[in-house]
Amino acid sequence: MKLIFFNFAFRKTKKKQNMNSKIFTPRFILACSVILIAAALRLVPHWPNFTPIAAIALFGGAYLGKKYLAFIVPMLAMLISDMIIGFHGYMIAVYFSFAITVALGILISKNVKFHSVLLASIGSSALFFIITNFAVWAGSPFYSQDLSGLMTCYAAALPFFKSTEFGISFLYNGLLGDIFYNTLLFGSFALASIKFPVLAKVRS
Repeated sequence: MKLIFFNFAFRKTKKKQNMNSKIFTPRFILACSVILIAAALRLVPHWPNFTPIAAIALFGGAYLGKKYLAFIVPMLAMLISDMIIGFHGYMIAVYFSFAITVALGILISKNVKFHSVLLASIGSSALFFIITNFAVWAGSPFYSQDLSGLMTCYAAALPFFKSTEFGISFLYNGLLGDIFYNTLLFGSFALASIKFPVLAKVRS
């Protein structure tokens, strides 16, 4: 009886170790490290909206493998940095757009090419603009709660923060920031994968 129990416990432990070894690969560890470093960049001075938020989500969705980890790891990195920076009244909209961007990353995970990353980057910028400004319109007393008020809100957001001090504008800062950080994250990981084959995706 003791021998049967020992064999069962041993097989269970071995199975758990094998599962952990499949998750915590060099590829996974490097991807998590890249996400954490990118999240830390939010803490350094930058133009408004020129941040790696969307890049973290897109990169996590594309490279973290397990879908639940693709959501959890970037979300935690985002949450930790937000706890330092501070929260605002439209965080739900920000995290909702963040989650959609992770889903876009998962969508392109099997075909991570320059054009797919570029299209997903532009798409995530557009989604962030649409979703967050929709939340501003819905929660603001300054705009009428109808289609005209919504369009006015979007129009007002286009040149927001337009100044040489703050970059081109709030919208374009976000677009340029997404393209810049996606190029940095995806490009760095691609170069590392070429130099170190152990980082290549394991075919199941």
